[in-house]
Amino acid sequence: MKRSILILLLCVALGTGIPSDADPEQRSVLSYHGHPDRGGNFVVPGLTWDRARSLRLDEDFHPRIAGQVYAQPLYWRSAGARPAILLLATEDNVVYAIDANTGAQVWKRSLGAPVARSSLPCGNIDPLGITGAPVIDESREAIYLDAAIETPSRPRHRVFALSLEDGSPLPGWPVDIADSLKGKDFEPRDENQRGALAILGGTLYVPFGGHTGDCGQYHGFVVGISLSDPRTVTSWATRAGGGGIWAPGGVSTDGKSLFAATGNTFDARVWSDGEAVIRLAPDLRRSDDKKDFFTPSDWQALDVRDADLGGTNPLPLDVPTQSGAQALMLALGKDGKAYLLDRNDLGGIGGSLAVLTVAEFIVTAPAAYPADDGVFVAFLGQGAHCRAPERDAGLTVLKIQSGSPPAMTTAWCAPLYGEGSPIVTTTDGRSNPIVWILGAEGDNRLHGFRGDTGEPLFDGPSAGLAGLRHLQTLIATKDRLYVGADGAIYALFFLMRGGRGRPGQRALSPRRAPQPAKQGSDASNPHLLSSRKSSPLREHAARPVTS
Repeated sequence: MKRSILILLLCVALGTGIPSDADPEQRSVLSYHGHPDRGGNFVVPGLTWDRARSLRLDEDFHPRIAGQVYAQPLYWRSAGARPAILLLATEDNVVYAIDANTGAQVWKRSLGAPVARSSLPCGNIDPLGITGAPVIDESREAIYLDAAIETPSRPRHRVFALSLEDGSPLPGWPVDIADSLKGKDFEPRDENQRGALAILGGTLYVPFGGHTGDCGQYHGFVVGISLSDPRTVTSWATRAGGGGIWAPGGVSTDGKSLFAATGNTFDARVWSDGEAVIRLAPDLRRSDDKKDFFTPSDWQALDVRDADLGGTNPLPLDVPTQSGAQALMLALGKDGKAYLLDRNDLGGIGGSLAVLTVAEFIVTAPAAYPADDGVFVAFLGQGAHCRAPERDAGLTVLKIQSGSPPAMTTAWCAPLYGEGSPIVTTTDGRSNPIVWILGAEGDNRLHGFRGDTGEPLFDGPSAGLAGLRHLQTLIATKDRLYVGADGAIYALFFLMRGGRGRPGQRALSPRRAPQPAKQGSDASNPHLLSSRKSSPLREHAARPVTS
């Protein structure tokens, strides 16, 4: 009993809580990466390192889905007897509710015609519909999302609230963003809603950036909409043009403030909110206090290079100390640098606590989980301090330790051919950590690595998962992992004690996990190491992703 209490207190101190049976996060996946802080630590009590090797694709799970999928699925278990459902939104502006066990459709809701690429000044998604990950409000039993909608006059951004029971719109919704922000410089044709939505204190927050190509007169926006009165709309925007908030993780929160990372601004001679981590109060009021923003001292050079600090979402971290925890913020830039900030005083221009080049190029969303004396952070990027043969690895894991200044070191690296966003599963918040990442638009496999050492645990299925889009992530529930893809949701289950897995599934002998390559060998990933120029990650290093 004393040991359990000690583990619980330690995990809370590390910012990685242990969901209980009464905690909705244990039963449901309500937001991007499972939690408002975007930490991506999913508690799956039965998924140990050994059982990860037995992961299997459920061949009988075939939901009928149409359209491209960029948004992460969500998972909802009601308090009643209704079956658990998966919520999936597509670029066709269709939201599906799927029985999470059988794959049968529970309901389907079409929200309007998506926007054709020909109606936009630039971009790389055609058609453009629902891109940013939705969010669920448990108390209202509703899902919230932004849809880009084609109208006779021009494209519009409309935010919907749908009942989880049947997909019907809630009263007062949808909210047309341009109409609600009259007098503000919000041009819906130029704005793109890529980042995940968030809820804090009864308000829905929707981030906006631009399209691939940085065209038009867009700004980085965060729009706040009251859940109880959707006519009440607030906003914050970058003072200069550009500065998009486009990372798939969108805005993160530590429960008190919101944090957003902005990209490159256009022709800014003085700093005007670009290339920055911004702390926002729930009312989105502007603050020029240096404790409420950080930007590197070379922000102008980052603007010129399109090396956005906003390629990933800011990640709040509570790093253990001898007397408690150090409240930090981690920012990762497309220039490959990691910045550690004081979460209570972000530091203004050049005010980071520590900065280190950790990779060649960083995009997508990181995931965090406890170390014995710090915090691990996994992210997509070819590590700058990886040992051979993983020197050009696509997955890098940092170890962050408290101090003055705090320390960052590379814990391990792993080969990866593709561009997914990692998550972590643990059995209790810290034990049996497994880093999962998709080789999206590469080998299209799901890869699992032991979180403390990087030992490969899973590499499959061998045929890959068709239809994965770059930056895609996955979710974990009590007994399954789910992956959204074009025209599909994939379900993977693991074998429990005695060979039990999916109901009715015969026990299968675990596939042997791939063994680490010998030092100096290129055999650890022939796709990555024998043809480095064809790696999607390297292509993006030369062609920055902004959507």
